[in-house]
Amino acid sequence: MRDIAFVAFLFAFIGVGFRKPFLFVLCFCYIDIVAPQRLSYFLINSIPISLIVFGLAIAGWLAVDDKRDTRWSARQFLLIALLLYCWMTTSQADFPVEAQEKWSWVWKALVWAIFLPLTLRTKLRIEALTLVMLLSAAAIAIAGGIKTAAGGGGYGQLQLLLNENYGLYEGSIMSAVGISIIPLILWYRKHGTIFPPDWRVNLFCFALVFACALLPVGTQARTGLVCLVILVILSLRAVKHRFLYAAGAGLLAIAAIPFLPQSFTERMETIQNHKADQSASTRVAVWAWTWEYAKDHPFGGGFEAYIQNRVRVEKAASAYDPNKPQEAEPTVYEEKGRAYHSSYFEMLGEQGYPGLALWLLLHLTGLIQMERLRRRYLKTRRAEEQWIAPLATALQHGHITYLIGSLFVGIAFQPFIYMMLALQMGLSTYVRRREREAGWRPLTARPAQVPTRHPVVSSS
Repeated sequence: MRDIAFVAFLFAFIGVGFRKPFLFVLCFCYIDIVAPQRLSYFLINSIPISLIVFGLAIAGWLAVDDKRDTRWSARQFLLIALLLYCWMTTSQADFPVEAQEKWSWVWKALVWAIFLPLTLRTKLRIEALTLVMLLSAAAIAIAGGIKTAAGGGGYGQLQLLLNENYGLYEGSIMSAVGISIIPLILWYRKHGTIFPPDWRVNLFCFALVFACALLPVGTQARTGLVCLVILVILSLRAVKHRFLYAAGAGLLAIAAIPFLPQSFTERMETIQNHKADQSASTRVAVWAWTWEYAKDHPFGGGFEAYIQNRVRVEKAASAYDPNKPQEAEPTVYEEKGRAYHSSYFEMLGEQGYPGLALWLLLHLTGLIQMERLRRRYLKTRRAEEQWIAPLATALQHGHITYLIGSLFVGIAFQPFIYMMLALQMGLSTYVRRREREAGWRPLTARPAQVPTRHPVVSSS
């Protein structure tokens, strides 16, 4: 039955795309995020549906879409440079077979991020892409939120629709991404037009925010908790009553502690002392290995270079537990082939210093770009522009949350994040094109233009 539902939905989505080719773009975003071919048992799991829709989206844009007002962003050229550099390191990778496997989906994510901004010519398209991204991620977040609320979950135990660590279905990744999309959810609640704001939209958006906030609890991922704290701090910029907001957030956090599972609180306590946790201490050891590896391989070792690592880890003694008396003594153990568990060290180990520099430049310029848009349109008096600054703020806050979360999880090439970057680029080029066509800059602190009234001179 589930296969029939997936096939019917996809065929309907693709069929409508032949009338409105931009829907191919949205359909590919849905497929890339939800991966329905992996959720299917037999009907579409053997069809390269992702590659087919990928080709239809690009062909539809080339054949039908209006390209007169198409503009390129400087960040798209950064993506092209990163794509070419990754291709070069893949051709000289330490582990060619494994590197090719990762390259098979990385190039598609980068090419899509380069292509996607070219299609975002109107506000409606920008909003439609935002909506599809949110609803696609919501399919995973809601499932995780319901299972968590029902008492399920646990580190490595919460099943998010798919029982494998693929894409957003990995607990730490989804908890970080789920928190990073909360600003976009709140933006859509107020400024969406495809589904205009009403009580139903408000209810769904608040429920989705709650489901996303539950993901760190259900997955017991420390990354999600760190992201949630960062987002709460960032939100102080966008609220009017900051003191009340901070006090309310603090009281809510304190009130929630008694309802949290004991396993969750115990795992979060390891944030204070990473040496007492095997997983955290291993990550630090792998980061140290990667730093030394980059000194000898400044251009990186290609994708999956971590396979060759060998680390010796010293785990500090923890509090005495009658059920685990061995943990009361410090232990030394060796690990090999452990993943980076950090996007920054992932880039350093696989792409070297040049790749890390390109990646950081791509993200930093995006944050600066969104800050410029935010400040430029923050006080605009034009009704048709009042959605721009909040969207730039939401994208910036989500982006910062991702960058903090990526300190502890390897998502340097996560396709969903590159869609967010494409959304930033699309918003920037749309605003720049609109300003140039109109020949004016937005009204900010200036009062609205009112015709001067001259006193009437009576004739006598």
